[in-house]
Amino acid sequence: MLSVRDLEMEYRLAAGVHQAVKGVSFEVEEGEFFTLLGPSGCGKTTTLRSIAGLETPTAGRITIDGAAVFDAADGTLVPPNRRDISMVFQSYAIWPHMSVLENVAFPLEAGRVPSAQRRQRAEAALAMVGLADYAGRPATQLSGGQQQRVALARAIVKDAKVLLLDEPLSNLDAKLREQMRAELRDLQHRLRTTTIYVTHDQEEALSLSDRIALMDGGRIVELSTPRELYLRPRHAFTARFLGQAELLDCSGVSGADAGFVWAQTGLGPLLAASRPDMPRPRLMMIRPEHIEIAPSGGRPNCLRGSIASAVFSGKQVEYQVQVEGVDGPPLPVQSSSREMHDVGEGVVLYLPPERCVLLED
Repeated sequence: MLSVRDLEMEYRLAAGVHQAVKGVSFEVEEGEFFTLLGPSGCGKTTTLRSIAGLETPTAGRITIDGAAVFDAADGTLVPPNRRDISMVFQSYAIWPHMSVLENVAFPLEAGRVPSAQRRQRAEAALAMVGLADYAGRPATQLSGGQQQRVALARAIVKDAKVLLLDEPLSNLDAKLREQMRAELRDLQHRLRTTTIYVTHDQEEALSLSDRIALMDGGRIVELSTPRELYLRPRHAFTARFLGQAELLDCSGVSGADAGFVWAQTGLGPLLAASRPDMPRPRLMMIRPEHIEIAPSGGRPNCLRGSIASAVFSGKQVEYQVQVEGVDGPPLPVQSSSREMHDVGEGVVLYLPPERCVLLED
């Protein structure tokens, strides 16, 4: 449904040329929820605005449903109003002089849809987002969450091929943001609209997306499913950006056996999931929530240590465990509060080999 190829975007500034997007390429299937994720300034919003036609890239090609809307090679540049897209902005862009229904119906009015059909489709869109009873209310009398729903209804009423969402939940408080995540995902499942979502929030990306393109410095660092990026990333940037990760220097691997290899780390030799396409990994990742406090040792990847600190936060406890014979900092461990351990207590840690992940850099 959407193809972006070798996209580049340069801005000429007083200090010189700034390259905001550097050769970005990806494809999005029909009905897919695809997220551009990354820190501020990584190029994700510039990429989205280029798809929308609000920015003119320096190079590359963009097609929607097989038709080119931008191609630097032959000068193709379809204006935003002629691209079959809808967009929800971070600010919602709700018009205060219009009612809720008029806000939602506006794209249809601009498209010269007959009045009766406009009203019918706008009312149906409001019903989808749970605002059927608010149609006649002035837009200024809505809460932040309700304005966000109006913006969504206005986007879906057009029935465009591609829906673009630019950090639409960032202005909501934490509780409402969590609620709207669930509603947005449910709505997308029902409509099966091809959706491109931009966010810097890893939790949003992981919970909403079919696939994620993680960006940094104008490039895509890694592109895969949420589960693959979190559990088996290839790059240190991915491991650090998505959740907490303990990264151990890896000086080499040896002894491949049944899908596992021995990785030489600062904690000693550890059994890790093998990666045949990565012959010389530089790091090994283990996430704190994957480290188990074991009843005893006697198997690979068991380390003895003592609790250096413990922070209780209700359903879980965050420990720092000093590993015996290791001069480095303590190892972070997240464990359920079902079983508590005291500072100074000796423990055995088990690092499941399938959760010990080798990284390129």
